[in-house]
Amino acid sequence: MKKGQLEQQLLLLVTLALVAFGLVMVYSATSASAALANGDSSFYLRKQGLCALVGVGFLILARRGDYRALRHLSPMLVLASVGLLLAVLVMGETINGARRWLAVGPIVFQPSELAKLALLVFAAAYLARHPAPRTLGELIKPLGLVTGIVCALLLAEPDLGTAITIAVMIGGILVVSGAPGRLLAMSFGLSGALVLAAAWFEPYRRARLLSFLNPWDDAQGAGYQIVQAMIGMGSGGWFGVGLGQSVLKANYLPEGHTDMIFAIIGEELGLVGTTAVIGAYAAFAYAGFRVALGCRDPFGKRLAAGITTLVCGQAVINIAAVMGAAPLTGITLPFVSYGGSSLVVGLAAVGILLNIAGDDGRSTRRSGVPDRNRRDRRARASVTRGGRGPSRSRRGRDVRRVPRAV
Repeated sequence: MKKGQLEQQLLLLVTLALVAFGLVMVYSATSASAALANGDSSFYLRKQGLCALVGVGFLILARRGDYRALRHLSPMLVLASVGLLLAVLVMGETINGARRWLAVGPIVFQPSELAKLALLVFAAAYLARHPAPRTLGELIKPLGLVTGIVCALLLAEPDLGTAITIAVMIGGILVVSGAPGRLLAMSFGLSGALVLAAAWFEPYRRARLLSFLNPWDDAQGAGYQIVQAMIGMGSGGWFGVGLGQSVLKANYLPEGHTDMIFAIIGEELGLVGTTAVIGAYAAFAYAGFRVALGCRDPFGKRLAAGITTLVCGQAVINIAAVMGAAPLTGITLPFVSYGGSSLVVGLAAVGILLNIAGDDGRSTRRSGVPDRNRRDRRARASVTRGGRGPSRSRRGRDVRRVPRAV
């Protein structure tokens, strides 16, 4: 088996399995409510299925392309994402008190999903060209500044969950780049303080934070969603009540098909089903980080680590929130929750990861320079002082004068 082929197969299999499983669970969670609302029980399934097909198309394109082209496009991607985030604040659609979506004809998409991928590419490209930051000052300029601008626009929507996801993603890229642990601890501490401040000064976020500490104190108010999720997870037992037999989805659990779909999985498929889902994300993390560690291209290494951290970090935060181990932030479960923008961008990111896994060292053969940031002591390719290779060390007229014997 060629290098990276096992990781490619595992990543592709896990991703497509999660997408297929997500379609089943979205239909299970929405069929009753959709039938009562408009008489079409497959309304959400068809929309999610269409987005899945578009996402698979992007996955195939990204897998067959060359991920190095993204390195030169990273500034344009960030500028485009900032422009779209500004457009959301001006003309975006407001749903459930948040303005996060842009509508272009029949297409409604969430620019924050594109912003995550654009910032990931920018961070990977910058840290591939520059040494890992050693101080907060080096971290802030320019990576921290660009990340701060994007997160500030997200908080204005408001979308605290995506801002937290971006912070986790940037942290994963910094770890692979070799940033010191002290700097990571300081930056995460500062980010955590800013998140707490943002949550405390916004009434609904403060209510979510306090309800997380003890949701049963306000089981019919701020803690309602967590309490219902716990009831559903507990009632599922070992094997669940059966696929499609959930009681929570009958108007008991808000956002049961998006943020809280893991609770529906726990109720219908029990501990066995939830363990299988967690195992799938663990397999994705194993394969993704294997790709990152095995990649000899500095940009590809950081890009692979960022994509893996983005997918698995988002899954960990969502599962922890549903189980009551973390505050609710509105983060969806990758590839499983209902949401077209998240699904399409996530599948495109997996396509990039597959492209890196299948590179098979071509980037190293092109450049001949290993990644010095991971202390790779292998020698560089032999080059003369003039920058010419050994086969072109002299030209036709390059005649050196040799002293004649006397």
